[in-house]
Amino acid sequence: MHGRVKVKTTAQQEEEKRKEREKKLKVYLTVRDAIFKKRSNGELDEEALQLTQQLLASNPDFATLWNYRREILLHLETEKEQEEMQKLYEAELLFIEACLKVNPKSYGSWHHRGWVSSRLPTPNWPRELSLCDRCLSLDDRNFHCWDYRRLVVKMSGVSVEQELQFTDRLIGSNFSNYSSWHYRSTLLPLLHPQPAADPASDCQTRTHPHTPPTASPQTHRHRVCEEQLLKEYELVQNAIFTDPNDQSTWFYYRWLLGRAEHEDLISCVYVSREGERVTVVFSKPATVVSLMLVLDGQPQRVEWRSVHPLLPHSPVWLCELPPGSISDINNEHNLTVHWMEKHIQRDCALYTGCMESWCRDSATDQELFRSDLSVEKTSVLQSELESCTQLLELEPQNKWCLLTIILLMRALDPLGHEKETLAHFQTLKEVDPMRFSYYSDLCSKFMIENTILKMEYAEVRVFSLSNANLSTMCHLDQLLLVTHINLCSNQLTKLPPHLAMLQCLEVLEADDNAIENLDGLYHLAKLEEVSLRNNQISQISDLSPLATCPTLSRLDLRGNPVTKSANIQAELAELLPSLTDLLL
Repeated sequence: MHGRVKVKTTAQQEEEKRKEREKKLKVYLTVRDAIFKKRSNGELDEEALQLTQQLLASNPDFATLWNYRREILLHLETEKEQEEMQKLYEAELLFIEACLKVNPKSYGSWHHRGWVSSRLPTPNWPRELSLCDRCLSLDDRNFHCWDYRRLVVKMSGVSVEQELQFTDRLIGSNFSNYSSWHYRSTLLPLLHPQPAADPASDCQTRTHPHTPPTASPQTHRHRVCEEQLLKEYELVQNAIFTDPNDQSTWFYYRWLLGRAEHEDLISCVYVSREGERVTVVFSKPATVVSLMLVLDGQPQRVEWRSVHPLLPHSPVWLCELPPGSISDINNEHNLTVHWMEKHIQRDCALYTGCMESWCRDSATDQELFRSDLSVEKTSVLQSELESCTQLLELEPQNKWCLLTIILLMRALDPLGHEKETLAHFQTLKEVDPMRFSYYSDLCSKFMIENTILKMEYAEVRVFSLSNANLSTMCHLDQLLLVTHINLCSNQLTKLPPHLAMLQCLEVLEADDNAIENLDGLYHLAKLEEVSLRNNQISQISDLSPLATCPTLSRLDLRGNPVTKSANIQAELAELLPSLTDLLL
């Protein structure tokens, strides 16, 4: 046995480690208690800085200690000269850098570094940018470092051009860099913004035949000018063909194809003598709108409300005028709706002999569902579509390529590519079944958009989308004027509160779905007929929203579980006294 190295057993090693941990924990707790005692006594001295440094060096995520250090440093600023504070803060930066080596994604460390840099009498911004470069070279997705870099850039006055070049370098070295692509998407609109639209060539307003037209100029905020956009397509295409399965590039591609946020405007004003009601549609949901209604030159005291209590943030708001204001069909009236906080207004005329009138932007004129493409951009997007189609031939199971082809088709011609789009959605559901519901909802959204466009082109007030596998409803604010809607043979499970936006609805057909909830059938003043055959309505209480529809006269509930309820006819007669035709 002589000459052999004595090896400790596993049990002995574990026991020694346990004792070492207990020893370190005891020291840690002792220092922590000393720090808390000093803080409770209001001691803001350099000894406290040393104690907190001792703990933070091993555990930089102790947020309370960073807070205490800031309190101490603020106090020392009142006692020391600027040169002394400069040295103290520079030492603090060195200490934070050591903490970042322990945990490069420490919330507390990065936040404290931002605070120190903002307090430093003479900051060294190039050094801070260099630190960010080093950290991002180690982990290009360290979002703490990205946030800090944006702070440094803002405070040091680094130009947008320089930062865009910085993203060029990172993307060039690694296409799979979500953060760089995202940062690029925030810089491009600043450096290459799309000019404001020319009011003379802007969208025209679609009106009721008896209503004079009104122009509503729009500008395109947060959009990139076309010349730069075309260059970005080329950059993205190189990345995509290098690695077709990299998600980050496809996400950026989708951003390039996306729509900018619409300007605030009143997209429609609808006036009805029946009920003496005024309905206003905004380009985006609004809360507690500050509207003023002027009737024949006189401001009116009216109470604006959302179309449904569950929609406090709604694009559709309405009010009732004082009785007798517009009820006489022999009188002509002029209304103006003022959106006070946005300094926007829209006029609407109600002529003699007309029971209703409206002034609105059509869906096609507003470019709600696609961009208005120039000849150059159309040719480039067509080329992009051809490239993606070629890539799909090489990668037929690539879900990112399939989805991008759908988006390109919609940007170019949503109606012309409708059949191809539906086929690609079916393939997507097969190759990516985990996102089946997402694809179903997105396909439903596009089908509804196409149907609205067709309805606009035909200038009708009937919306029909039966047997289309709809799983959700959207864009209902665009259907304010619809009088008849057909949603039969789809996959709908509810009629959502947003359906209450259809204030002109008279007939609803929703047979052969799986509808359990009727919340959207709320205070629809003109609703007369509802057909809900072969759905999943199981209780009388599920039909209670219909009680708010005063003109409902026909209801078809055949094939619903509720029809098996005892005394259903008596209960429905009590709940819906206006019914004259009930089918069970």
